Amino acid sequence: MAHTPVNHPARPIYRAIGGLTGLYLVVFGAIGFLASTGDPFLGRSDAQVLGQGTNLGLSLFSVAAGVIVLVGTAVGRNLDVLVNQWMAYLIMVVSLAGLALIRTEANIFNLSVATVIVLMVLSLVLLMAGMYGKVGTDEEQENWQKARLVL
Repeated sequence: MAHTPVNHPARPIYRAIGGLTGLYLVVFGAIGFLASTGDPFLGRSDAQVLGQGTNLGLSLFSVAAGVIVLVGTAVGRNLDVLVNQWMAYLIMVVSLAGLALIRTEANIFNLSVATVIVLMVLSLVLLMAGMYGKVGTDEEQENWQKARLVL
């Protein structure tokens, strides 16, 4: 992608931010799993974790997404860039769908407005981490610099 910086000076920081986002998702999902144990899988109960509505389905989704992000961060080698970007898109779609369906019976993840806001912020943070974490050769960096100057 011509817009994505290659070898950004702050890429280790962005990689750490992506990892912390994945860690938050795992912690939220684990606490949510404990808080909503015994409720229906996609039920609409009053279970709240860290001020956000949740159920077993959202908790397991959060744990799975967080583990995928953490594995991508641990592996690195631009896999973290790909994982962060695609997980950001997936979380963004889930949060936007949840916002559209928040007051209906189709709110299968028991999302609240606070949950939607947090998921949107997490997806934007992951997208940012994915955009600035790309590592490449010096030749790729020079090509990116040339493309940037032409634009």
